[in-house]
Amino acid sequence: MAQNNDRLDKVVLEARRAADQRDAGYRAQALKLYPWVCGRCARTFTHANLQQLEVHHKNSNHHDNPPDGSNWELLCTYCHEHEHSKIKDGAGRSAVADELPAATFNPFAELKARLEAKKQEGGK
Repeated sequence: MAQNNDRLDKVVLEARRAADQRDAGYRAQALKLYPWVCGRCARTFTHANLQQLEVHHKNSNHHDNPPDGSNWELLCTYCHEHEHSKIKDGAGRSAVADELPAATFNPFAELKARLEAKKQEGGK
């Protein structure tokens, strides 16, 4: 059992290293291609705070890393998070939902009449 765990740990470690190398590759390339400025809020970065500048994939495909950087934009941590939250918030929504008819059922339509009837029953 321990041998299987060791093998699994090796596979996971190799996958993480490969992902880190791939990430470092396009991040380093994007930092060379583009000025160190957030593409949304225009915040500028230096070596001291560069870790807060992230590469955003415009088409949301993290494996689409063209050498010319056409699928990337540099965003600060906050703007990058906001960009992804917009994508998550919009998931599953479409213009068809706006065209649906409004609900007409009113669960309390007869409530007043029922309360009045109950009140009169209790008063007798």
